[in-house]
Amino acid sequence: MKRLLLIFLWLATAVAACGPSEPDVITLMTHDSFAISEETIAAFEEANGVTVELLPSGDTGAALNQAILAGDAPLADLFFGVDNTFMGRALAAGIFEAYASPLLAEIPDALKLDPGNRLLPVDYGDVCLNYDKAWFAENNLPLPQSLADLTDPMYAGLLVVQNPATSSPGLAFLLATIAEFGEPGYLDFWADLRANDVLVTNGWEEAYYGSFSVASDGERPLVVSYASSPPAEVIFADPPVDEAPSASLVAPGMCFRQIEFVGILAGTEKRELAEKLVDFILGEQFQADMPLNMFVYPANENAELPAEFVAWTQVPEETAVLSPTTIDANREQWIEAWTETVLR
Repeated sequence: MKRLLLIFLWLATAVAACGPSEPDVITLMTHDSFAISEETIAAFEEANGVTVELLPSGDTGAALNQAILAGDAPLADLFFGVDNTFMGRALAAGIFEAYASPLLAEIPDALKLDPGNRLLPVDYGDVCLNYDKAWFAENNLPLPQSLADLTDPMYAGLLVVQNPATSSPGLAFLLATIAEFGEPGYLDFWADLRANDVLVTNGWEEAYYGSFSVASDGERPLVVSYASSPPAEVIFADPPVDEAPSASLVAPGMCFRQIEFVGILAGTEKRELAEKLVDFILGEQFQADMPLNMFVYPANENAELPAEFVAWTQVPEETAVLSPTTIDANREQWIEAWTETVLR
């Protein structure tokens, strides 16, 4: 009897070992604004017999802080969402492993800011001034042709911006002004904007949906937003519209290009699978799915763009330029000086 029981237990163990196993899990740490369709994630999971676990971890700065504090015991296998305003800090922390994905061949060199390939470009978006086309037409007011024009009394009380200490587009716009006017010239510019009744909000939603005349009952026809905001106004219009009610000012130096990256976290035990996910993120299926989920441009030049992006987005030919190392070395003092000039 005992012998039969042992045989039964051995057979049960053998059957269990041959049965279906749980799929492997790979964890992608992101900022809270990450969005992609379930179908796209499922395509990677099915092709690789794996489950992708997303780990939203706050805004970019907060998420990066968590990844750095975790150190040698990473919370995930990969991190998506470091942008060029936090890139210097991320690389200095040494939390990413290099990976030269073959998909980098399909990405413009201008987006590749890390020669060591620890952070690989995924998408980009241009922070620009958006304007209410109907308002400017009805008021017969010429559009600003430069950042300096915004200090002209004819634009008094028309502009709403975001606080760079609490807002990603607010920080990007501050960086554009620093690139344009240098130090301490950018503070003189902001002092003039303050005298010209600029409105400062804590975040993008408050500015865009609370004060911008296109998207709210607000009375400000100029807002710091994205060059991808006009196509969003078409896509989500109810009732439908034939053209975007807003457009972007894209003269040289008026926009700042935010580039987002993905990197493999040092210490991952799933390096091979992490490389496959990086390749997938840089591939055409994932890249073509991003514009209508996160309203950013794909880094991969071969990814197909939605028709609305082609029709209503303006791409600046010459954006403001500051290196990630310069931004990292000066970010906090620039924000503090801005706060003293504009808010106190």
